[in-house]
Amino acid sequence: MNNSKHPKGLYLIFATSTAERFGYYGMRAIFILFLTQALMFDTEKAASIYGSYTGLVYLTPLIGGYIADRYWGARTSVIRGALMMAVGQFLMFFSASTLGNVQLSQGLMFGGLTFLIMGNGCFKPTVASLVGQLYEPGDKRLDAAYTIYYMGVNVGAFLAPLVCGYFGETGNPQDFKWGFLVAALVTVAIVILFQTQKNKYLIAPNGEQLGIIPDAKRDKMNKEANISEGIKNYQEGINIQQDTQTAKRKEKRKYYLLALLTIALGSFFYYCFGDEWISIGIFTACIIFPISILMDSSLTKIERSRIYVIYIIAFFVIFFWAAYEQAGASLTLFASQQTDRVIFGWEMPASWIQSFNPFFLVILASIMPGVWSFLNKHHMEPASPTKQAIGLLLLSLGYLLICFGVKDMQPGVKVSLIWLTGLYFIHTLGELALSPIGLSMVNKLTPVRFASLMMGVWFLSTATANKFAGILGGLYPEAGKAKIFLGYRIETMYDFFMIFVIMSAVASLILFLLTKKLQKMMHGVE
Repeated sequence: MNNSKHPKGLYLIFATSTAERFGYYGMRAIFILFLTQALMFDTEKAASIYGSYTGLVYLTPLIGGYIADRYWGARTSVIRGALMMAVGQFLMFFSASTLGNVQLSQGLMFGGLTFLIMGNGCFKPTVASLVGQLYEPGDKRLDAAYTIYYMGVNVGAFLAPLVCGYFGETGNPQDFKWGFLVAALVTVAIVILFQTQKNKYLIAPNGEQLGIIPDAKRDKMNKEANISEGIKNYQEGINIQQDTQTAKRKEKRKYYLLALLTIALGSFFYYCFGDEWISIGIFTACIIFPISILMDSSLTKIERSRIYVIYIIAFFVIFFWAAYEQAGASLTLFASQQTDRVIFGWEMPASWIQSFNPFFLVILASIMPGVWSFLNKHHMEPASPTKQAIGLLLLSLGYLLICFGVKDMQPGVKVSLIWLTGLYFIHTLGELALSPIGLSMVNKLTPVRFASLMMGVWFLSTATANKFAGILGGLYPEAGKAKIFLGYRIETMYDFFMIFVIMSAVASLILFLLTKKLQKMMHGVE
């Protein structure tokens, strides 16, 4: 067996993820423009809707991961998720086709977002967890595999704004529907591709078909087999029954405690956000679900310690994505309103600038596995937590760069496109140091019975970050409106971008300081 080659199933996942991300990023590329130019929401309201949508897109993988682990299995979850996303994209198309009826158009838009959110929740964690199941435990190719998977995600993310932006962002609000239609058709292609090829390529190292039996069910079957093998007399059977009853009582106590904690946290966040129920739901869930996993009595001390590592790093990742996800909101508005996009007499659509990051990712993702491999051979490869801290530092530097571009910018003057290009290049380096390595780390540190669920918890940090990104995006400077954040007055783009410089730099420094402690808690897993 040639261990330098990756399983063919990885490339099916690569292609499937490319198509799915095309649908998501195609819609996202024009979404904030659709809200502000077609549905005529103001910037603050549009940023709030954007943040709620992208936040829920990353919250539902937690629920989808649980359903996949317990009931459906990965394959069924992928198919059903893709079908729901296709319905959502078509509803967005109908929303943009009925702009003359504002109430109907907005209703269809919110309906489309609902289907997209639910479909993504079923699709995202299962596809990501399937990557790890293609390899034997401890396989050194896993970091490289997740980087290849990540490259597939970004091929779709690169092409989507170009194609959907070309058809949708024409200057005529009536044309947004064509961008949504293209995204819908590509999403349908996912179902066809995955359904026709899954049996041929989604195969475990031992030859077993992956994703048919839910992980939790398979784990339970193995345990039951071991139990029956160990039962030698009636008394042992009684003991097992007693243990089961004790476990049920503990489970009930656990649910009561979680219910009380949910009420307490919900009340606290209601005090903070008022009746902004999506914010309350996301921020409450980001605490409740991780705690519920830690309360599982089946966890060993080492397993619990490793899960703590995932949680700690996930907390810092919130600050990364909150700043990074300005790409689809405030940075797109900045590109549309305050960036000179004219190249040799032709004005580039603002949505196209969202392709810069995935373009750089596709190029650099093919280089990074070699970089990590080179550093590993020379015993210089940073630990996973250190890579995450480097990612945060690079994010801060990207925003620091654009601060130089907008400092002392006069009203009515547009900045050069080179500043946004530089920001996206630096952010790409940061993302490659953080995101695929984070996915690999979750896979390596998570007990197999929680594979999809823990991937969902990892995405939960991104859900929290995206909602936070929407809140921060609402601080985007507008003429005649002074905005305040934690006592900090925001009047210019320089003031706005400095929020992200400081936030990312502080998070990076703290994570650097925690690296050695986190390595000990990982108990030898790297």
